[in-house]
Amino acid sequence: MFTGFTDATVDFLWGIRFNNERPWFEAHKETYLSELYRPMKDLGAEIYEFLSEQRQNDPMVCRISRIYRDARRLHGRGPYKDHLWFTIERPHERFEGVPALYFELAPNYFSYGCGYWDASPATMAKLRRRIETNPKPLEKIVRKLNKSRFTLTGQPFKRPKGDVGKLLNPWYNAKNIAVGYDDNPEGVLFTPELRDEVLAGFRELMPLYLYLDSLAGDPEPNKE
Repeated sequence: MFTGFTDATVDFLWGIRFNNERPWFEAHKETYLSELYRPMKDLGAEIYEFLSEQRQNDPMVCRISRIYRDARRLHGRGPYKDHLWFTIERPHERFEGVPALYFELAPNYFSYGCGYWDASPATMAKLRRRIETNPKPLEKIVRKLNKSRFTLTGQPFKRPKGDVGKLLNPWYNAKNIAVGYDDNPEGVLFTPELRDEVLAGFRELMPLYLYLDSLAGDPEPNKE
C-alpha cells in the first residue's frame, strides 16, 4: 500500500545527483529500494488498478523506470539516474512511440502529466493534419486544459509550421507534445493523498491521452 514518499526519498535523490558512482549507490541501495523504488512501484500499481478497472476494454500497462542508465549512452554522466518515474500506456512495440500518463520524481520537483517521451515526425505531422482538417475536438480539450493546473511543455519549431489561430498554434508548431504539472517535493508528496491527486489528474488528462493515442490509426500524411 502506498503511504507516501519520505524525506529520505528526497535525500537519496540529492545524494545520487552529487555522488553518482557505484560505491555510493551500493552503500545506499537499501534506501533506494525502501524509500524510492518500492513506494514508486506501489503508487503506480494502485493508480493503474483504478484506471484499468474503469477501462477493461482498453488494456494498459504500468512501467517503472530503471535507475540504471544505459551504459552505451552515459555521455560523461554517472551510471545512475537522479530521477525515477512510472508510465501508464497501452502495450506497444519497443520502438513504437505512444503517449503515456506519467509521474516523475526528482530531488527538486515532482511532476505528472500526459504526452510523448519522443513523438516521431510522422506522429506530429498527423497531429497537424488533424488540426487542419478537424480542429474542434482538440480545441475542446485545450480550452479545458487552459483552465486547469496543467501546462503545455516542449520545444517549438524555430520556424513555425503555420498559423492555425491563437488557441492551437502552440500545439500545431510543437516538435513534441507533453502536458504536465510540476510541484516542489514537499507537502502532499509525503502523504497517501498523493495517489488521489495524481489519479484525479490522470482522469482529467484522459481525453487528451485518448486523442493522442488515436493518432496512430490515422493515415500517413504526405511528406512536408
